[in-house]
Amino acid sequence: MRDQLKTEAEQPPAVPGQRRQVPALTTAPAPAATAALPNALPTAPAATPSAGAAAPARRAAGRPERAEMADRLGYLDSATRRINSALDLAATLRNIGRVLVPTLADAAVVHLRDPLPNVEREPGFPEELRIHHSTGTRIGRRGRPSALDDRRRSRYGARSTADGGPATPVTRGAARAHALLSRRPAEAAVLGAPGAERTETLLRELYGTRGVARLAAGTSVLAVPLRGRKAVLGLLILIRRPPERTGRPVFDAADTATAAHLATQAGLAVDTALRYAREWEIANELQRSMLPLRLPQSHGVRIAQRYLPGERGAQVGGDWYDAVPLPGNRVALIVGDVMGHSLTSAAIMGQLRTSAQTLAALDLPPHEVLYHLDEQAQRLGREQHLATCVYAVYDPIANRVVMANAGHVPPVLVRPDGTAELVELDSGAPIGVGGVDFNSVELPAPPGSALLLFTDGLVETRTRPISDGLEVLRTRIAAARWQSPEQLCQEALRILPPGDRGDDIALLGACFDGIPAGDVAHWYLQPRNETPGRARRLAAHTLRRWGLDELCEATELMVSELVTNAVQHATRPVTLSLVRTTRLRCEVGDDSPLLPRPRRTGPEDERGRGLQIVARCADRWGATRLGTGKVVWFEQRLPVRT
Repeated sequence: MRDQLKTEAEQPPAVPGQRRQVPALTTAPAPAATAALPNALPTAPAATPSAGAAAPARRAAGRPERAEMADRLGYLDSATRRINSALDLAATLRNIGRVLVPTLADAAVVHLRDPLPNVEREPGFPEELRIHHSTGTRIGRRGRPSALDDRRRSRYGARSTADGGPATPVTRGAARAHALLSRRPAEAAVLGAPGAERTETLLRELYGTRGVARLAAGTSVLAVPLRGRKAVLGLLILIRRPPERTGRPVFDAADTATAAHLATQAGLAVDTALRYAREWEIANELQRSMLPLRLPQSHGVRIAQRYLPGERGAQVGGDWYDAVPLPGNRVALIVGDVMGHSLTSAAIMGQLRTSAQTLAALDLPPHEVLYHLDEQAQRLGREQHLATCVYAVYDPIANRVVMANAGHVPPVLVRPDGTAELVELDSGAPIGVGGVDFNSVELPAPPGSALLLFTDGLVETRTRPISDGLEVLRTRIAAARWQSPEQLCQEALRILPPGDRGDDIALLGACFDGIPAGDVAHWYLQPRNETPGRARRLAAHTLRRWGLDELCEATELMVSELVTNAVQHATRPVTLSLVRTTRLRCEVGDDSPLLPRPRRTGPEDERGRGLQIVARCADRWGATRLGTGKVVWFEQRLPVRT
């Protein structure tokens, strides 16, 4: 074996009195002091003659036993609080390494089960052990440390290897399985001394012969299992270099009892971190499942979205976004934020998003949508969380956008010349307050303009008030050169300071391209018997003007069927619209709320075949109920020009 332990950074041998050590207990402490130590194990005779001789030497130096006990209890108290101070697994492992090294040991290695178990149920026999953290040693690591490893080092010399530490299988009857599953108290061993055969076998199984060769004879090793609430989660290896190198004795009985107590705390802390990580992932997945995977891309507008969850300590939030296609090639843009961070917030977000989709499909004005959302929140109960929301409807034909706000941060509207402004809306009160009026504001949105909707997590941080964040965002958007909604969202995220975020962020960017007036035809037709024939002629004339003669016959047939059905139920003028984009879309609207449904027809039936004809001839068709009636539409692909 080599004559010294390989550590993270070569250091000269420690001089006694310069290294902070855990005060050693005598082999026979006072009864009152022993009773004051929580979960203290009875002290046994010293592990080695050198350890047994250390106590008289310390007493001869004039250090009272009661003071040594107080120091050790103080160390246990501070170490326990630090081990349990984090919920993140990586931070917990770092804290474990920092409280153990160099106070109790020269090096520490944490092995955890691989894969990490589901701590909510019994995980069974461990399959593998993987190094997840090492402090003060490179034992068990393969090859020389890389530049990435050097960057991972902390000022304590700790290095997390959760993504690259070697794994070793666990077989029944092996030393690894015995060290993990044994209920016997932990025992320290000195390499090269009698009685260390089992420990040396364990080290060879974990690190191989080359790894064990890095440890000099006389090195003291302590292996303690990390037990969670239901199962063993891993193994903690503590190492002390030979006494002649460091001036510190090998592990004695008091050190073993201290390590066992801290290993118990460490196992519970790792168990807590795994439980928290699982709960956070479930909550985050729940929220993401409630958000749309992709947004509809309507003609005349390009849409992009971003969602960034907050830091793990913030739990799951209630931010959401949505886009709903509306008749007339319009689109509703929605961004909302349920106040609070919990599973309840995510559940309420899902309910409000579903309600907003339903209300948007009715083609209600934005302020009416917010009013009904507020009513829905009231039905959920006054004890539920409040929510903010901004709702906008963009019309690519009229080149207008109508917006209403319910206590939300103002959106950013970008003009075609690149100037950006915060839209001054009557913010009203958040959804859920009840009894509040909302107002809609109509603004011009010519082609080349854009709208950015977002939640307050983008502009409000721990060190920056929301007013400053809004101005920073507006300045950034105005100065940046972006060409697409994806780039617009990316530029908005650049204002975030480095570090963890305390709140989640939802972004919805829309670039308005509009639809030229020459590609739109719209008529109001009186509900008379001759109206279907007039509708056929108007449609055929428009298609020929657009150079779509190939679609005339099928379009005339479908328009005739839909207008005929509308005339039979309408009491007010029927609307007929044709829009040419990458597809030809036809919409027929009337004031009857009854949606048409395809039905089976027999050979003798004279009616009921209109929708079957539309379904056969059109690429897509559908019916939408509006606040004042309904719209039945169909789409056709444009012919390919050679």
